[in-house]
Amino acid sequence: MKNCIKYLFLAVIVLGSVACNDRDSILKVYNWADYIDETVLEEFEVWYQEQTGQEISVVYQTFDINETMLSRIEKGQEDYDVVCPSEYIIERMMAQNLLLPIERDFGSTPNYIDQNLSPFIVKSFEKVNCGDKRALDYTVPYMWGTTGILYNAKYVTDEEASSWDVLVNPKFHDKLFVKDACRDVYTTLLLYLKNDEIEAGLLDKDSIMYSYNAEYMALVEDFLKQVAPGVAGWEADFGKEQMTQEKGYLNLSWSGDAKWAYDEAQIVGVDLRYCIPKEGSNVWFDGWVIPKYAKNVKAASYFINFLCRSDIAIRNMDATGYVGVLASPEILEAMIDESQDYTVNASYFFGPGMADSVKLNHMFYPDSIDISRCTLMHDWGEDTPRLIEMWTRIKGDNASVRTYVLIVVLFLSMVGLPIASKIRKKNRKRSRRRKRR
Repeated sequence: MKNCIKYLFLAVIVLGSVACNDRDSILKVYNWADYIDETVLEEFEVWYQEQTGQEISVVYQTFDINETMLSRIEKGQEDYDVVCPSEYIIERMMAQNLLLPIERDFGSTPNYIDQNLSPFIVKSFEKVNCGDKRALDYTVPYMWGTTGILYNAKYVTDEEASSWDVLVNPKFHDKLFVKDACRDVYTTLLLYLKNDEIEAGLLDKDSIMYSYNAEYMALVEDFLKQVAPGVAGWEADFGKEQMTQEKGYLNLSWSGDAKWAYDEAQIVGVDLRYCIPKEGSNVWFDGWVIPKYAKNVKAASYFINFLCRSDIAIRNMDATGYVGVLASPEILEAMIDESQDYTVNASYFFGPGMADSVKLNHMFYPDSIDISRCTLMHDWGEDTPRLIEMWTRIKGDNASVRTYVLIVVLFLSMVGLPIASKIRKKNRKRSRRRKRR
């Protein structure tokens, strides 16, 4: 909070007098809330001067919805130098020619970007739709994760949670929470509903992520109509608390939220687990880009390169609770967790021979078998309104009212309960809301 106030104060001063300042000495960063270790911002200022001989001051601002950020960039009224959108927004920004290439030549300063990026991340970003341009020339990945099932092992078996059909199991009626994220839900359920054809080789899981036809839309909507009556809440952030309090048994969740809930649940003795169902799911990414209206492209490129240093990446992962995209030996060593009673094959991420069988948390690094069933979602472009309309029909007014009631109950319970225990630093990570439209 102290650092946040500092950077907000600095932003007010700088933005109020930007016309009188040399913009080459200012770097304007626009990022998700709670998505960086803010102490690295000060460290970057020192490091940048050491590398270039030039002074720099970071103006740091945050957003909580992709589209809010995008609208400010589209209008050309904001000259942010570096921002951190999600993969589908990167596609949209590329389509609108809103991005500039990211410099890779840093003179005597090492190129940490290409040196440390995971081969899995590089391969995944080749699927980002950028027309005839290469995505990695215009964006550098930052954090990533999956969508899956968070479940209470006291009420839900591993077998039940292993398939997306658990969402319509009457046993869990009114004990199910679903992310209020139409893109994530649509893509995962489409993979589930078309699983037989995918397994038979009749459909390609990557290709159908571009399919927005009426048949697929109706298929997913019909299934969601079966799911909706059993949903206790459509949530963007409060579902994980409901799970730790055992008010919910199942949560269609992001891996970052699942890890937060798992850590909290351990403290109170609740056995929460996370899995990617056997039919597959989506992989999401956020990445750094330089907007078309940036005024300090040089400092922006250096900033992105700085964040790709292993030591900085580890600090950012530790501060946010999310997992980064770098695969250096230092990252692997830092992420090995000897407390785990299982091993995963994460060689797809760290490279052949580096992590064939290691103790890594599978919420951060799914096993190669699980990740092979996942794919990247894409921007819907002009078809986006149809997706939103469908999502609105599914949730309905009654579901929305119930969600608001749950939020009120949750708030009152949080206000009335004192903090009973001090949480370890590793378990105090604040989860970022990834709001999508």
